[in-house]
Amino acid sequence: MFMKLFTSESVTEGHPDKVCDQISDAVLDAIMEKDPEAHVACETTATTGMIHVMGEIATSCYVDIPAVVREVVKDIGYDDPACGFDGNTCGVMTSIDAQSPDIAMGVNESLEAKNGETDENSLIGAGDQGMMFGYACDETPEYMPLAISLSHKLAKQLAAVRKDGTLKYLRPDGKTQVTVEYKGDEVKRVEAIVISTQHDADVKLEKLKKDMIKHVIKPIVPAGLVDQQTRIYINPTGRFVIGGPVGDSGLTGRKIIVDTYGGYGRHGGGAFSGKDPTKVDRSAAYAARWVAKNIVAAGLAKKCEVELAYAIGVARPVSIMVDTFGTGTVCDEKLSEAVRKVFDLRPTAIIKELDLRKPIYRQLAAYGHMGREDLGVAWERTDRIDALLEAVK
Repeated sequence: MFMKLFTSESVTEGHPDKVCDQISDAVLDAIMEKDPEAHVACETTATTGMIHVMGEIATSCYVDIPAVVREVVKDIGYDDPACGFDGNTCGVMTSIDAQSPDIAMGVNESLEAKNGETDENSLIGAGDQGMMFGYACDETPEYMPLAISLSHKLAKQLAAVRKDGTLKYLRPDGKTQVTVEYKGDEVKRVEAIVISTQHDADVKLEKLKKDMIKHVIKPIVPAGLVDQQTRIYINPTGRFVIGGPVGDSGLTGRKIIVDTYGGYGRHGGGAFSGKDPTKVDRSAAYAARWVAKNIVAAGLAKKCEVELAYAIGVARPVSIMVDTFGTGTVCDEKLSEAVRKVFDLRPTAIIKELDLRKPIYRQLAAYGHMGREDLGVAWERTDRIDALLEAVK
């Protein structure tokens, strides 16, 4: 049977791109808390000493965006000039415009509604054209690929031991990476682990390596997956003192593979953070994950990818595709038909079913949007198993 290696990475909340994602989603949350019907497309850039928030926002409420920015930056851990970036003193610029009326006319009233359809789930149209992918597999309890699952858990552990004082010399920026070896389609072992973490200037590399293995890797990576041939790399350059927006500029939406499946499964290209749920880049990607996870949880496939595609201003998807990569217990065409029967994938229905008008987004902006059973998000529910099984009879 063939052997293969697959690698995924994650980043900590202090990574400059993730700082920007969290700011964009914190702005979205602050607006949706006051105005759940707001239309928000908020993006952020960060560099040495400066954060710039920009975008198109249509809302009836007021939000103090600079205050939101500073709160997020300080909460991440950039609250001391010694780290090179300080939320108390950094510059904050805002450039906010109203949503284009050309876009609004398609979102506020769908093509179906204009043609006389009165079903409330057809009232609003998709906020853009495009395709969104969802994926699930049976490699982990949360139905996520193992490499991205372990990478996220290692990144979260890095932040945890920094924040609880276990390793006080750590700073907020960091990256993790895990390579998994497969025998056929079955996980065999972990081939390699890479951790790069920002640290105080006086920390010796040998101490860092020992601490990473003891406090980060061993509590997270199952011992049965690690052997003497597993390669472990800790700060391979030898030093990582300058980090965050000082070490590298940050931008919202530049970690879309980290946000989803770590490269295991395709991606439509649209980012999530800073977008309200009328943007199908976000809401339909969550819905596609919901569909794929229910298919695998129902035992209808060992792995499943779902593609949804939309036209701007049109409520119904222009296409629905299910691919089980030969692992399905029924044919993919039959599964696609079952999905059409069981799931209403119009934007209004998705927003209602997945409860997306709530300020839930900043918590998702680091450590992945999928597989987050720890957050209780609705697209991780396996609540359509019985309906799918009935639909494929």
